[in-house]
Amino acid sequence: MHDIRFIRENPEAFDAALARRGLEPLAAHLIAIDEERRALTTEVQVAQSRRNEASKLIGAAMAKGDKDAAEALKAEVATLKDTMPALEAKADEAAAKLKAALDVIPNLPAADVPQGAGEEENVEVTSWGTPRTFDFTPKEHADLAQALGMDFETGARLSGARFTFLRGDMARLHRALGQFMLDVQTREHGYEECNPPVLVGDDAMYGTDKLPKFDNGFQTTDDRWLIPTSEVSLTASVMGELLDEAALPMRLTALTLCFRSEAGAAGRDTRGFIRQHQFEKCELVSIVRPEDSEAEHQRMVRAAETILERLALPYRKLLLCTGDMGFGARKTYDLEVWLPGQGAFREISSCSNTGDFQARRMGTRYRVAGEKKTEFVHTLNGSGLAVGRTLVAVIENYQNADGSVTVPDALLPYMGGVTRLEPHN
Repeated sequence: MHDIRFIRENPEAFDAALARRGLEPLAAHLIAIDEERRALTTEVQVAQSRRNEASKLIGAAMAKGDKDAAEALKAEVATLKDTMPALEAKADEAAAKLKAALDVIPNLPAADVPQGAGEEENVEVTSWGTPRTFDFTPKEHADLAQALGMDFETGARLSGARFTFLRGDMARLHRALGQFMLDVQTREHGYEECNPPVLVGDDAMYGTDKLPKFDNGFQTTDDRWLIPTSEVSLTASVMGELLDEAALPMRLTALTLCFRSEAGAAGRDTRGFIRQHQFEKCELVSIVRPEDSEAEHQRMVRAAETILERLALPYRKLLLCTGDMGFGARKTYDLEVWLPGQGAFREISSCSNTGDFQARRMGTRYRVAGEKKTEFVHTLNGSGLAVGRTLVAVIENYQNADGSVTVPDALLPYMGGVTRLEPHN
């Protein structure tokens, strides 16, 4: 949510930031709606004040025996009571109109976010690791995994396209990855493990900028939402709260099921395990003071990078351009892991700083220590990591010529003695 006061005071800067997002100027339109709202609000306040004043004057007129004045005042109060509901309704309508206009405007990009129209203009910041040299032609995971326990056919038969049934050691490897991620993030990076609901209401979805523009979600018959990511549950856990500065930073993590109905871009990733309607993700969420959010962003990205490095998976870090950032982000880093079967880097984590954008929608502030004033917190979210995509990366990077997959050393403590996934009929 944007601050209309900032827009009124900085219309040129607001429009310039929107232009970086590829949007037309909106400041004048928003200010006009706000002026209408403020004028109507003032009318309501004046009418309320006069009604209260006139009500008091009735008693004074009666005490003086001025019956005519008292009757005139009573008539005025009656007229105000009759006309005020319509005036209040107009004021509420103007406020709702302004809110609706602000709700669909994305966050403004940070000054150091590169300008660009799409993913081709993202900027590579760093890379880590050297892709493995194979003495055979590496396969894509979808060509290996069926024989290893990744059952696409049963998943599709049960639930339709983009659902998968994992079996045996493949299911265990998937579970091991999630447990490993949680252990690293809680033990080494100070995140508090949580087990949040995966069904949430409209307020949580709106507060975390998924509504009203969210178009790839699953909704239940009682109008709750299956979370697209536990960012929603974790961030909204402080919705409407006034936090103590001493409680910040808050760092939360959860390993949950996530659900998205997205079909993918032009049929991309319709095959295999990369883009599923149901998947697991180890989510990272931070709630911090504004002055700490940039450093926290770097810290969060580093926490995600740690998982890839422990698994010895080559990756690169990208700073997303203005045209490729999500709706609520002011700055985003993506981590892309190397997939030898595809011969390409693919996204495995996205870490975003939303500034106070979500906090304004949620109404979440903190009280500055030793002062009466309150400020909006900053919120950040990221993947540490997406479990299914990490499983794909392990399969492709640790595959052997005979179709088996070696278990990475970091996961051996979670595998109960299993060191290799062996193909079977």
